[in-house]
Amino acid sequence: MIVTPSAPPAGQTVVKLSAGLDFAAAPRLREQLTKLLDRGTGLLILDLSRVLSCDTAGLAVLIGTQRRAWVLGTKMRLRAPSPSVTKVLRSTGLDRSFSICAR
Repeated sequence: MIVTPSAPPAGQTVVKLSAGLDFAAAPRLREQLTKLLDRGTGLLILDLSRVLSCDTAGLAVLIGTQRRAWVLGTKMRLRAPSPSVTKVLRSTGLDRSFSICAR
């Protein structure tokens, strides 16, 4: 899993994820996203357009990150989930729990 934070307009943080959002990547990704949230941002956008796969560990990271963001007063969005991630989100009903944007 590659995490590439970028600096869009002030108050926003965009994180471009790539490879698999899975058991192997989950611990490191959770740690990196927690650090980003703790630094403070008004909006955290996770770009999932290049994520090839997502398993339950990956979903747990997304859910945990969203909860932490909410506690810190940060909004979180998922941007352009790949077809495989979209399928997992829909099949679990989590597509209704996240704010998802196309771009």
